[in-house]
Amino acid sequence: KSRLKILIEDDKTYQRVTVKINNNGVVPRDTEIGKNIGTKQQYIVKTGQFLMSKIDARNGAFGLVPEKLDGAIVTNDFPVFDVDTSVINPEFLVLITTTKEFIQFAQSCSSGTTNRQRIDIDMFLNVKIPLPSLPEQNRIVEAYNEKIKLSEKQEIKAKKLEEGIVEYLYSELGCKKENELSQNKFRTISYSKLTRWDFKDTSTFISKYPTKKVRELIKLISTGTTPPTNRKEYFDKGTINFYTPADLGQSMFLNNAERRVTKLAIEDKKTRKFEKGTLLFVGIGSTVGKVGIVNNDFATSNQQITGLVFNTDILILEFVYYFFEYFKNITTKEKTQATIPIVNQDKILNIPIPIPDINEQKRLSDEITRKKNIVTKFYEDSIRNRQTAIQEFENEIFKPCN
Repeated sequence: KSRLKILIEDDKTYQRVTVKINNNGVVPRDTEIGKNIGTKQQYIVKTGQFLMSKIDARNGAFGLVPEKLDGAIVTNDFPVFDVDTSVINPEFLVLITTTKEFIQFAQSCSSGTTNRQRIDIDMFLNVKIPLPSLPEQNRIVEAYNEKIKLSEKQEIKAKKLEEGIVEYLYSELGCKKENELSQNKFRTISYSKLTRWDFKDTSTFISKYPTKKVRELIKLISTGTTPPTNRKEYFDKGTINFYTPADLGQSMFLNNAERRVTKLAIEDKKTRKFEKGTLLFVGIGSTVGKVGIVNNDFATSNQQITGLVFNTDILILEFVYYFFEYFKNITTKEKTQATIPIVNQDKILNIPIPIPDINEQKRLSDEITRKKNIVTKFYEDSIRNRQTAIQEFENEIFKPCN
């Protein structure tokens, strides 16, 4: 165990680190001036040392100190160890300690209250682990790293392609991002187009296509409601999707909600019914701006969600969805800056949308869908390769004897 102590000085600035769970490494926590650090005796960490969190060890919080965090500090809640590299590859040690088998052991070594359980260090140090020869360890670690590097490359490709979709849509609609509209340039705005008398008026949105407000493009707007939760008959054995913000944001079309309500809740008018094709918009909360399209015959939602029925003679649903998905800077521009962000119905009705002709909307939507399918494939491959890397490592180490 490393015991390189340091006494914190008030006028010096220190880099503090933490250990993320599930083998996600040793990462920066923050930089802080000494006078603001309560625990004055801390420990210095060095590159390549093995670091663990006493509290989160039961969740796989083990890792190696990267070079960029050499000289950072930790409290006694993060024991630091020098690794005997003549016996074990440090990366192999981390991989062993983050397997589900080892984490189960770590959980049995923890004691304390539910939220503040700490691992018993003596028990941790006394556990026996499978230990192949160093060359064999190196081979296993190298095979693991190859899969992880491939996974990381696929994730990077997916993110770049995703950014490319945003650029594509902005370009095709002839739009400019807000930071491209220089505030020093002279701009002329027609009084007849203004709906409010301040600089936040969203009618200044620029596109090469005609632009209309949501209020001119919809047939209906309504906000969801939650049935009384103490009335079991509104929830027990319910079959009708009851959407909350957590259900939105994963896909365009909504088919399944985490919660469901009964027909009685609708018949008693305790929740609002949204027909198939309604665009659900999260108007309240930290995820304001998320959208999805009801794909069942009908569905319901809580009061954080507003439903919009668009005139499909003017706008196709896929185009509307992609606009709301990729132009959150426009659709949530007027959200309140209070404790809970809110975009109410009046502000939703004031959102401007560019209107290409129907054929152009379809062409744009089809192309974005094609690009998003490629992005999804890269993400799926990335996740699969990461899972395979872990599974192959565990099979190498814990495979049953013949």
